[in-house]
Amino acid sequence: LAVATALAATVWAYDLRLKHTPAGPAAMATARGLDLLLGATATVSAARRGAPGAPGAGGAGDASRRTAVPPLTALPSAAVLAAHTYAVTAVSRHEVQGGSTAAPLGALAAATVLGALTASTRPDPYHRGPAHPAPYGPGAGRRPPSGPRRSTAQRVTPLLAAVYVRTAARPLLHAALNPSPLLTGRAVGGGIRAMIPLQAALMSRSGATAGGLALLGLVPLTRRLARKVSPT
Repeated sequence: LAVATALAATVWAYDLRLKHTPAGPAAMATARGLDLLLGATATVSAARRGAPGAPGAGGAGDASRRTAVPPLTALPSAAVLAAHTYAVTAVSRHEVQGGSTAAPLGALAAATVLGALTASTRPDPYHRGPAHPAPYGPGAGRRPPSGPRRSTAQRVTPLLAAVYVRTAARPLLHAALNPSPLLTGRAVGGGIRAMIPLQAALMSRSGATAGGLALLGLVPLTRRLARKVSPT
């Protein structure tokens, strides 16, 4: 309830007052981060309802407890998504008139750093599979395997992060070289579309590789829709 209330308050503040102020990008970034945390909180709540001791939980509670993401462990992913949102929103403030080279360059640098961080960060221990016991279960002291035994998430996540960087970087670079309204608008659209592979990489990093790949499948659809309706 606390996260939902904070998210609603942030959205209202952005729409009613902050959108066209210097605090606009920060407000939008906060809303995106809280939105991710709200999903993590809902996941944990659902898992707890099926935990051992709950009516009809049976063995499903243990499985839910192993795969649930505690809200605190979702903070790094929320921070990554918020940082990307801040950078893209900062570029969007020059979408109509253009003329800013600093904003696209800053967003380009941010996307590069965020992609590298997402690709290099170890998977969330709360999403480990059978070969990666959860920290509160048997074998808690074991380390994730390395070399050929790396998990699927560790192999797929860098690829998804690379897709994210490529999706965001190309239009941002064009806008930095020529900060016209047209290219700045394309950079904003590219940044919005890049949120899909970014979230796919974050999902894969947490262990939900199949879900991340399924989410990535929406990229071609968003490109088609962007030709008909502006994503901004």
